[in-house]
Amino acid sequence: MVKTVSETEPTLPLTTDRAALLNQIDQQGQYDLAIIGGGATGLGVALDAANRGFKVLLVEAEDFAKGTSSRSTKLLHGGVRYLAQGDIPLVREALHERSAVMHNAPHLAQPLAFLMPCYRTWQVPFYWTGLKLYDALSGKHGLGPTQILSSAQTQQQLPNVWRTGLKGAVKYWDGQFDDARLALAIARTAASKGAHLINHCRVTKIHHDSGRASGLVLKDAETGRELSINTRCLVNATGVWVDQIRADDDAVSQRQTEPMVAPSQGLHVVVDREFMPGDVALIVPKTSDGRVLFAVPWLGKVILGTTDTPRSTPDLEPKPFKEELDFILREAARHLQRAPGHQDIRSLWVGLRPLVRPTDSHHHSQATKRISREHTIVTSASGMVTVTGGKWTTYRVMAHDTLAHCFKEGLLATKGLDQTAELLLIGAQTQGPVTHKICDAPGLAQYGDEQSSVQSMAGARDMLAPGLSGAMVRFAARYEYARTVEDVLARRHRLLFLDAAAAQRLAPDVGEILQSATGQDPQTEAFVSLAQQYQTLPV
Repeated sequence: MVKTVSETEPTLPLTTDRAALLNQIDQQGQYDLAIIGGGATGLGVALDAANRGFKVLLVEAEDFAKGTSSRSTKLLHGGVRYLAQGDIPLVREALHERSAVMHNAPHLAQPLAFLMPCYRTWQVPFYWTGLKLYDALSGKHGLGPTQILSSAQTQQQLPNVWRTGLKGAVKYWDGQFDDARLALAIARTAASKGAHLINHCRVTKIHHDSGRASGLVLKDAETGRELSINTRCLVNATGVWVDQIRADDDAVSQRQTEPMVAPSQGLHVVVDREFMPGDVALIVPKTSDGRVLFAVPWLGKVILGTTDTPRSTPDLEPKPFKEELDFILREAARHLQRAPGHQDIRSLWVGLRPLVRPTDSHHHSQATKRISREHTIVTSASGMVTVTGGKWTTYRVMAHDTLAHCFKEGLLATKGLDQTAELLLIGAQTQGPVTHKICDAPGLAQYGDEQSSVQSMAGARDMLAPGLSGAMVRFAARYEYARTVEDVLARRHRLLFLDAAAAQRLAPDVGEILQSATGQDPQTEAFVSLAQQYQTLPV
């Protein structure tokens, strides 16, 4: 009897030996498409293009998902707030994409119930009506029906909810995910399709030929080795940093670059699950000053957030503002019987969102295509394509639209179809249903059908911390592009985001294993300093 794909044993992972990767890039030399930026958007473009058969290079100056793409609120959502604004097509698109991501990586993206507590009688039918429309727009992609809960039912599912005046709650469904590990799964899947991806490698120069962007000079952060590559099409997918790349591109023709992005900062506060022991999230659609507040169970902890504070310039490691923390703790105290205080915070981290400036024209008559309010694609005078804005949930749409834009502009010859909606990512369970929940503490389950490969590494029984073994660190170094302690403890395992003090204590042990596996300095001291920042309260 012939085995189907789902019945066969998973193939061995591709190794991510750095010297070999650099040599492959050097030997290839000529690419159809080169992408700057290894966040959700750039990785999505790399996967779609490689899956169509293009020769693809993706270069990331830091680590994959180091910026915005590892600092989201961990929600896959259709956008309830966009529904309130009447943007029905945007919501419908995002709800479809929410379903696609869960299909692509069920071990990393799953449904999550949200409760919206109501303290005024009118709120129950009001929110229920809006969320039933949300259900209707979901169609076959719905995750569960919207329900009205009594006060008693609400307290049963949210034992710590503020009870005084509680009329009940509206329960609806959205999704949650592990953003950094999903980014890594996309990167590794793109590599399995033939793309070349390299992290910790900076673009130092954009080559131009007769005024057209035609190549890149790269510099390896570890060895200082420089590589020069040629490309038919260049995509700038660096999120909040796109304007820096655009300025470098325009400098050749001495043009003035008008900024596209206005960064916005969002703080997240992590506390223990004792403040929300259930497996449901809490959402406050309108706080005292009109903002939204989430309390989301995630990887054994609870994430409280988020804020929306304008930033003039992007930082690689943005720091929280005191007023942001005060807002989150104050609003949490309004909705939780026992509220967390400063002493209960396990980690503080900030994400920057690349909000596109509200203008329909960009300087020096660039050809602009505004796909939606959510993301924008621009072609510069040199032919470099910049894509920014958007959100994690719709990363596939952004990738598809970017390639469609490249085809339309004549930068790439049209090839193939976007088939990523059905493409299972590396690690996607093919051996049966997923039984673990993403809101539970991390462990071997997050490797999906690669669990046996992880367990075959040395140190499988050497537990460095709950949910993290020596084998996982070695697997990260050999198969997951990890080079530094931060790569491991921030994005392969999420301990920095869950408990910064615990991550700080673990750094030397992880560094020792990494140094043995890679032969490189794992930058342990730098991580210790970073972990201290994630524990430091703003004043």
